[in-house]
Amino acid sequence: MRALRGVDVLFMVSGAESATRLGEHRTFVDAAAAAGVTHVVYTSFFGAAPDATFTLARDHFHTEQHVAASGMDHTFLRDNFYADVMEHFAGEDGVIRGPAGDGRVSLVARADVARVAAVVLTDPASHAGRSYDLTGPEALSMAEVAAAIAEVRGRAVTFHDETLDEAYASRARWNVPDWQNDAWVSTYTAIASGELSRVSEDVERVTGRRAMTLREVLRAG
Repeated sequence: MRALRGVDVLFMVSGAESATRLGEHRTFVDAAAAAGVTHVVYTSFFGAAPDATFTLARDHFHTEQHVAASGMDHTFLRDNFYADVMEHFAGEDGVIRGPAGDGRVSLVARADVARVAAVVLTDPASHAGRSYDLTGPEALSMAEVAAAIAEVRGRAVTFHDETLDEAYASRARWNVPDWQNDAWVSTYTAIASGELSRVSEDVERVTGRRAMTLREVLRAG
């Protein structure tokens, strides 16, 4: 709590994925409130809900609820999956594997999230009580994501639509806890569900500049 004393506006970046992340978030929020923080800007997730298909989005929902109940002003930045990391989803064979079907996802650039955060933090009072859905300007299928990566990087990248059983089996070699496997697999089932396909104009609305496409992110990287 001592580290938060004298802080009026707090930019709370969600903690690393773990089985205890929600508890860590709640502890941090309580410490901020006790230290006299007046406004929390929190990096949440697009479609955060108690029954979200993407399992980690549920933690974000409950964190939002805890922040809102704290009495502090708040602004939630609900980021969709990051465009920047999609090429790392491909294995050494250039195949992205997961049960995403023909579902679409409106990927957002980390740089666009940072630009929105900078605007909000410059004038937090104007954004108090608001939630911003941060997406790119297009909703892509995973096959289209793979094609974009292949085009920009000049190498073969494809998408293989796994079944649920295949998805869990192909990840078993990493020997991670069940919650982590569920998060990995639900990344794709959330896309398949259609929950992550909506395109929002909040990036442009807040910053005055259009959000970056996946190809633009890849070319800039």
